[in-house]
Amino acid sequence: MRRKLLVSLIGIMVVAYGALLATIITDSKPALGLDLQGGISVTQRAVSGATCSDASMQLAVEKIRDRVDSLGVSEPEILCQGDTIVVNLPGVKNQQQAVDLVQVTGLVYLRPVLQACQVLNIPDPSASTTTVAGASTTSVAGSSTTTGATEAPTTTAAGGPSRPLSSGNTSTTLPASTTTDAGSTTTTGPTGSTTSTTAPPLDENGIPIQKSDPNNPQILPVQGSQPPQYCYVGPAQGTGEVFKDDASATIVSGKGWGVIANLRSGAQGEDIWNNLARQCFNAEATCPTKQISIDLDGTLQSVATVNTPSFDTGNVEISGSFTEGEAKNLARVLNSGSLPVELELQSVQNVSASLGKDSLRAAIISGAIGVLLVLLFMVAYYRLLGIIVAIGITVSASLLWGIIVWLSRTNGLALSLSGIAGIIVSVGVTVDSYVVFFERLKDEVRSGKTLRNSATRGFQGAWRTIVIADLVSLIGALVLWYLTVGAVRGFAFFLGLSTLCDLIVAYTFTRPMVLLLARTKWMERRKVMGIEVTSHGATA
Repeated sequence: MRRKLLVSLIGIMVVAYGALLATIITDSKPALGLDLQGGISVTQRAVSGATCSDASMQLAVEKIRDRVDSLGVSEPEILCQGDTIVVNLPGVKNQQQAVDLVQVTGLVYLRPVLQACQVLNIPDPSASTTTVAGASTTSVAGSSTTTGATEAPTTTAAGGPSRPLSSGNTSTTLPASTTTDAGSTTTTGPTGSTTSTTAPPLDENGIPIQKSDPNNPQILPVQGSQPPQYCYVGPAQGTGEVFKDDASATIVSGKGWGVIANLRSGAQGEDIWNNLARQCFNAEATCPTKQISIDLDGTLQSVATVNTPSFDTGNVEISGSFTEGEAKNLARVLNSGSLPVELELQSVQNVSASLGKDSLRAAIISGAIGVLLVLLFMVAYYRLLGIIVAIGITVSASLLWGIIVWLSRTNGLALSLSGIAGIIVSVGVTVDSYVVFFERLKDEVRSGKTLRNSATRGFQGAWRTIVIADLVSLIGALVLWYLTVGAVRGFAFFLGLSTLCDLIVAYTFTRPMVLLLARTKWMERRKVMGIEVTSHGATA
């Protein structure tokens, strides 16, 4: 028993203090939220009179989140309030970059694929061209061109598209109309004139994040492709409004997960789709690859090989190497395409970190004073056991800090003022656990039991109460986190995380520490919690 207690005590202290030491040695710190490090807040609203739905707004939010995540912004805050979307970007300083990043249309376009998809190399920042998988690069009319290996798309039945798969054999040239140099973008027109603008934000592969331009050919990324692939697509020949809003993900016989989408009748749906399908099936100049792409705000949601020139049944079967999640996402995109949302910029605000730093300093000082007063009270009231509380709080704080830094580095967690408030509030939860245990211990000692027996029985009785009390805090934190957004959600997350740490420390540190001390003769000969304990358990 003694050995198990020692292993538990030493183990939690090694983990907690080791995590703290690792963060100090590596100089690792958690990312800070918008209120502490500053950044930019962008507000967009649906255009007045435009048709929009909750599904369309939610899809726009997810597209913004995808873009922000690709830029590596830690803990962005994206709030959808009715017809308004507010995006808070911690650490972002360039206003134009923030605006370009979050402006999405939510519109779905049907575009012919002019050249098959390719896997691009990450571009060399010092070069003026982007190369693809070992092919040569040429310049045309002052523009940089990207060349590389052609994709070998998989053909599906009944006109169903699938995601392209790279063959890596043939060389193909993809036109490119922009070159990036030293933070600016130069665009070359037909006459050779150039204009300079602020460099657009880049995705994780160093490719500029573009808005969908339905009127001109573009090189656009394929959603979720691994390795990342890009297609050269032509002008849009239809929108997502050709589909009814009842597309559904289903298992297609012999083909795995797919999507069944119904077309609107006549000129609103079937005619548009069949015209594009005929061009692709016959490999006309406007669609030489026989593929149709579904474009949502600059990202290709699906790229397909057309297997029939017309769809007389009024529906389209989209099948291929989809997972269940990918099929459901594509169905949602097609449904949203019939209810597009158009957003317009309302405001862009720079948020200064100076106020946040002052607030952080005040929060740290007030928190430190509060913890110190609590510890002084515990030492005064519980005497020697109060020192255990002080050590236990340092173990909890070290463990919590290590977890926060790790989550910040691996999952983009950001520490905000609301999170700090949640941590400070959790100190009360931690101290409550000690109070419950020590009061049970006092009751056992007063009943005439030895300190050793009192410690064991006291923790057994207190542990159930500690678990129930902490579960109440965890449930409250979980409900707040699930139902709220913004600062309240951050408060709930850190409160819940701190409460979990309290449960771990209470069982792996407080319990073995008190039980081991209770077994020593040195402890029996001293006043514990103001009660004189003898070796026979009598009190005075």
